[in-house]
Amino acid sequence: MPIIDCKLLVIGAGPGGYVAAIRAGQLGLDTVIVEAAAHGGTCLNVGCIPSKAIIHVADEFEKATHFAAGSPIGVKVAKPEIDLKKSVVWKDGIVKRLTGGVSGLLKKNKVRTISGWATFIDGRTVEVRTEDGVQTIRAENIIIATGSAPVELPFLPFGGNIISSTEALDLEAPPKALAIVGAGYIGLELGIAFAKLGSKVTVVEALDRILPLYDKALTRPVAKKMKALGINVMLGVKAKGAGKTGLQIETADGKAETIKADKILVTVGRSPLTEGWGRDNLVLDMDGRFLKIDEQCRTSMSGIYAIGDVTGEPMLAHRAMAQGEMVAEIIAGENRVWDKVAIAAVCFTDPEIVSAGLLPDEASEAGYEIITQSFPFAANGRAMTMESEDGFVRIVARADNHLVLGIQAVGGGVSELAATFGLALEMGAALEDIAGTIHAHPTQGEAFQEAALRTLGRALHI
Repeated sequence: MPIIDCKLLVIGAGPGGYVAAIRAGQLGLDTVIVEAAAHGGTCLNVGCIPSKAIIHVADEFEKATHFAAGSPIGVKVAKPEIDLKKSVVWKDGIVKRLTGGVSGLLKKNKVRTISGWATFIDGRTVEVRTEDGVQTIRAENIIIATGSAPVELPFLPFGGNIISSTEALDLEAPPKALAIVGAGYIGLELGIAFAKLGSKVTVVEALDRILPLYDKALTRPVAKKMKALGINVMLGVKAKGAGKTGLQIETADGKAETIKADKILVTVGRSPLTEGWGRDNLVLDMDGRFLKIDEQCRTSMSGIYAIGDVTGEPMLAHRAMAQGEMVAEIIAGENRVWDKVAIAAVCFTDPEIVSAGLLPDEASEAGYEIITQSFPFAANGRAMTMESEDGFVRIVARADNHLVLGIQAVGGGVSELAATFGLALEMGAALEDIAGTIHAHPTQGEAFQEAALRTLGRALHI
């Protein structure tokens, strides 16, 4: 096969990689993208999108069950049933539409796509194993966007009844009993969904709390909902292996027990894909288990950039997308640096959690004297009309000049407030800016304005 020469080679067509390639194409750069699987990476194919589809199915089923049992709002339905196999077909249709859309956008912007596994030969040359043979590519610039994979525990290897989130999203029926190892966002998102679908769910966590990235005020409404769903949460407990009837554990007092389970879902984090693509043939500095990058996503080798999960936390698709767009513009000659005030993180549990910027403890530890208050959705008219009163919006600000340092929320549908929170932080908003912005009534967003007013000591509706 003839050697391909290009201005930019992108390895990996996940959210970061395909956005980088599309933006490079828009800027007129001769771009090639290589992907071993489907376009869209983990996020579109087996992560963000399909998980939210199954969560939606679970929410709708729970809603129907709620109405069947008798509802104060006057809606009555017959006893609902779930056909998860049909739900998975619907979910796969969404994934197909989105991945097809990515392929179309790459083609529209004149990006050449190659299917296969890429391996570095040197800092400018990559070989791709394709169905037709080995394709050699030489590039002036290369972006590594290889992403991450679920962490596999040596004593709970994936296979059979031991599954990762990937397999969980393709189950043909809800397990009668599901044991989940890990109480992070992936485990709880899926655990809550399957509990709504009728599974008896047990969550095992070695730490003494759920969702350790958030403070207890934010996680308390989630814990309350999990209890209402009958989810058994076992904290300070270590998973030890799988037996014939389920998950073997060691309790906090050292006792050995077995949790009965048809399926064991392991969700103990994700690991960057730094092996298998010829890193040994390069001289790349590492930052722990991640590739080390600077404020322009440059690695220690000239002309080689890295973006997304392979470069560290937060391992979020929207971070990778923003990095990919920036790097494409840098290669095209624009003056860009990574200088983000906040990258909002969303946990799609029930209720949802959003956090942008600094939590109160983080702000204090950073040396700021802060003021902080929250506004409860129990005092928000729109939340009342949606039967979604649990939760609040909270603002963290500097005491001296009222500059907003962080914004958090927990509640039904608060994921849609993430953009508002991020915008306020990036624009350098003060409490007075948020309080002085007219928020439409009745909306959940009013709680954001009210939180600012309350932090200033002049709340109107509480």
